[in-house]
Amino acid sequence: MAHTDARALAPTASGLTAAEVADRVARGQVNDVPARSSRSVGEIVRANVFTRFNAIIGVLWLVMLAVAPIQDSLFGFVILANTGIGIVQEWRAKQTLDSLAVVGEARPTVRRDGTAVQVSTSELVLDDLIVIGPGDKIAVDGACVEADGLEIDESLLTGEADPVVKRAGDRVMSGSFVVAGGGVFRATKVGREAYAAQLAEEASRFTLVHSELRSGISTILKYVTWMMVPAAIGLVVTQLFVKNNGFRDSVARTIGGIVPMVPEGLVLLTSVAFAIGVVRLGRKQCLVQELPAIEGLARVDTVCLDKTGTLTEGGMDVTGLRTLDGADEGYVRRVLGALGESDPRPNASLQAVIDAFPHVEGWRCTESLPFSSARKYSGAAFNESDGENGGGNSTWLLGAPDVLLDDDDPALGETERLNEQGLRVLLLARAARDLGDPEPASGARPVALVVLEQRLRPDAGDTLRYFAEQNVQAKVVSGDNAVSVGAVAAKLGLKGDAVDARRLPADQDGMGRALDEGTVFGRVTPQQKRDMVGALQARGRTVAMTGDGVNDVLALKDADIGVAMGSGSEATRAVAQIVLLDNSFATLPSVVAEGRRVIGNITRVATLFLVKTVYSVLLALLVVCWQVEYPFLPRHLTMLSTLTIGIPAFFLALAPNTERARPHFVRRVMRYSVPGGVIAGVATFVTYLLARHHYTGAGALEAETSAATLTLFLASMWVLAIIARPYTWWRVLLVASMGGAFLLVLAVPSLQHFFALKLVGLTMPWIAVGVAVVAAVALEFSWRWVDRRYPG
Repeated sequence: MAHTDARALAPTASGLTAAEVADRVARGQVNDVPARSSRSVGEIVRANVFTRFNAIIGVLWLVMLAVAPIQDSLFGFVILANTGIGIVQEWRAKQTLDSLAVVGEARPTVRRDGTAVQVSTSELVLDDLIVIGPGDKIAVDGACVEADGLEIDESLLTGEADPVVKRAGDRVMSGSFVVAGGGVFRATKVGREAYAAQLAEEASRFTLVHSELRSGISTILKYVTWMMVPAAIGLVVTQLFVKNNGFRDSVARTIGGIVPMVPEGLVLLTSVAFAIGVVRLGRKQCLVQELPAIEGLARVDTVCLDKTGTLTEGGMDVTGLRTLDGADEGYVRRVLGALGESDPRPNASLQAVIDAFPHVEGWRCTESLPFSSARKYSGAAFNESDGENGGGNSTWLLGAPDVLLDDDDPALGETERLNEQGLRVLLLARAARDLGDPEPASGARPVALVVLEQRLRPDAGDTLRYFAEQNVQAKVVSGDNAVSVGAVAAKLGLKGDAVDARRLPADQDGMGRALDEGTVFGRVTPQQKRDMVGALQARGRTVAMTGDGVNDVLALKDADIGVAMGSGSEATRAVAQIVLLDNSFATLPSVVAEGRRVIGNITRVATLFLVKTVYSVLLALLVVCWQVEYPFLPRHLTMLSTLTIGIPAFFLALAPNTERARPHFVRRVMRYSVPGGVIAGVATFVTYLLARHHYTGAGALEAETSAATLTLFLASMWVLAIIARPYTWWRVLLVASMGGAFLLVLAVPSLQHFFALKLVGLTMPWIAVGVAVVAAVALEFSWRWVDRRYPG
């Protein structure tokens, strides 16, 4: 994989001229695939307006507007308000995402009019000459024009794990990325013709799918639909044909029974909670490229951290140079300066060498071997003509001492001592073989050790402590020496022995056991990082992977949640679900907390909504079986839903919540909703039947409805009181305010008339309260029994 120095070659072309670019743009030969970070405004409106339940309620609303007073049509205005809130919140999230996506957007370097310029991906045109280097993602299909030891990883497209060496004339595919070397390729396919664009034509980076929360809600809504259909049919038949009521009153009571079966606000509040989460994280310079990532990171129980760029800052400083076997330090400094000059795209380690050892004139690079994570070293051959040491040719390697040296080499002892202090050590060795040899490191003679100090991130220790407190296991996986990585981790308070990944079992089960026992792993190859993620997932772990280098791409792609640093390579940012634009590892706890807030609160409010659905379906079935009028008009249930569900759910969905996310969302919601709904429904129907025996004559039905409404309100308020726990001042105030609002309706004559709600006498209202008290006790016992019998 050795190559001739690219600077020894004249550029094959100066690139397109401005006129040629303009001509191609005019002909539409531009890379016009929309790099969407969010849904369009039209898609947001359609997704919020055209839903199954909006269609059902919309039809019922139009019927009510035609046959009943405006009070019985209030539910339709609530749906309009809900839809409007959903659209506005998601639009706000879109604005945040789009602005952050521009900040984090990759800008390829192209050669135009003989000058290298950066343009956005969408500005690339056919025949552009695109300059690429380590970490760059190939944006469009093309043909290689210049190859400077170019190695490209096409595993995300082909599944082939090994990097492919590219030479002039070879094809490069969009969606692959550079792992070593550099080069230039000519764009041959742009826009929707490009390979990766064809694969992703149907996809968008911003998505609301593949989420346990959303799929769970979809499952629940499917069950609700199945329950609604027979209950609604029975209600229609009973109210229109069995009872001899007036047509308008029968229609109103029929619709009054169907509307509350629909948990119309549940999907809205889920979208709003996610959208507000995006906005909150956006303020902290955290780009969420896929919405479920907020939820996913909250479920993570293992986080794999790459040391460089995550626990340590990207830059390094040379703090020492130790010559070996009596080598001349002045000559070694010139070698290091020449090696730094030989690589046009230095990594962080080589950049530190360049800063410490300036280049000396007279050394000409004739061959070079770029650094790669799999190889762990780089190299270059020089023609020395500076007049010292007699001139001549020499070949040098710079890389990991434990990779370049034999196990019994005495230089490894010194390396080990330095590693134990958390220092990074590079070995400069004189190669005995050509760089084009299959084993260029074989027989290399050690000349000097270059000691590098890594800068620890000041926030890394606090972040690791947060994960430990939240029972999230941290695993440090790094390509560096295991002892050095272990020392850095120990400085940050992460306990555990450092393991050399070269000694890990190759089989998945064995690797999984080793990962359970160890915390810090060094000398991990890119493929091993990917295997580690797979081994942890095979053991039932939910894995997050952080990284910033091209060697992290495969693991980031396979992890449940990939987190990339904003300053990282373009390839890592492209495959990650979350990008930390300010490169702050300390932002991760905010993402975890936001996910926990969303999941915990949606679980709470889903229970509220589904209790209403269960008691509505049950009441409809009981009405059908007893052949009686449905007790409520739509206005009654609109008021009840607003006070016991709608307003409280909005506040509860956006409240702080640090409870750890737990799986089985549907089961956890239904185990409370079913008993809660059954108890509330039975209690309400018992009060209704007692009221039918108690009241007679004109106005009896209105009095019966009022008594049943009182029982249902009190039972629903107790459900709200249980769900609002643990109490804080604002939760107590919220519950009390809802109770006060109901008392206001009962006390003010105009509101009594508007909602057709008036308690008659003293006996029946107190019986209604007594039934509600029994229901409250039953709710407490049933939910505590459920907690013991079916723990979450």
